[in-house]
Amino acid sequence: MGKEMEEGRKRNTVELFFFSTLILWFVSVSFQILLRNRTELLYIIAGSFFYQISNSLIRFFSTDPLFVNTSVSLIHSIVTSTSVIFILSRQWLSNGLSGMFDHSQLVEGTWPWAFEALCFSCGYFAYDQWDMLHYRLYNGWIPSILVHHLVLLICFTLALYRNVTINYLILTLICELHSIFLHVRKVRRMAGIRNPRSIVVKLEWFLNWITFFVARCASHILITAKLIRDAHKFGKGVELPLALFGMAGMNFLNIGLGMDLFKAFKRERYPKKVYHHE
Repeated sequence: MGKEMEEGRKRNTVELFFFSTLILWFVSVSFQILLRNRTELLYIIAGSFFYQISNSLIRFFSTDPLFVNTSVSLIHSIVTSTSVIFILSRQWLSNGLSGMFDHSQLVEGTWPWAFEALCFSCGYFAYDQWDMLHYRLYNGWIPSILVHHLVLLICFTLALYRNVTINYLILTLICELHSIFLHVRKVRRMAGIRNPRSIVVKLEWFLNWITFFVARCASHILITAKLIRDAHKFGKGVELPLALFGMAGMNFLNIGLGMDLFKAFKRERYPKKVYHHE
């Protein structure tokens, strides 16, 4: 009984911390919009409302909080990856690749619709943080998913406030193309489709691995290399240290994600062998 009470207190402390930071974030965004007339940041609020409405609509078909949350995450990945591909394709067709990845463009410039897309994605992370806290869809006393969302909210919001490195952050969101198949796999398993010999499952795993290496690993490594190469072009502000720290974290998380994916692949592909080994 005493152990359960202690665990309950720890959980309440974790929730209080992340709820508090989310409220502070909301107050900060509201201050910028209402008192500093930053009406362009309303896209953040629009993003939060859009994904909350999506949540409510999905609940007509299922009331399982994990299924609903995963389904909304899938919608976010589709919307975000589509937006990023649209923005990059439009920029490529309009101006070519020559100046597209120039340092000044990536740090000081903002491609058409890039600001709005980043705001919309920022709104999703705020919504998802709230949903995970409300339904306790996290594990551990230092939940990595909540920490991840908090870091992204801070980095994205600061960039939007100062209107810098917007294009760099858009490039990092290419990884959402891979997230589509992560969420598809989770929804598929919750729906009971688990036959490893199924064409659907095989195709899903093929696309999962392709997008993992191309859209997530390769893109993040190239962005990190670009930052290091252009390090001398940054000013004396915090942009470069924050960018390098953020990309180092993303690359580290990609390694862990790759290991988890490989374990999941072995479990699904060779269930009897894995069970025997365990």
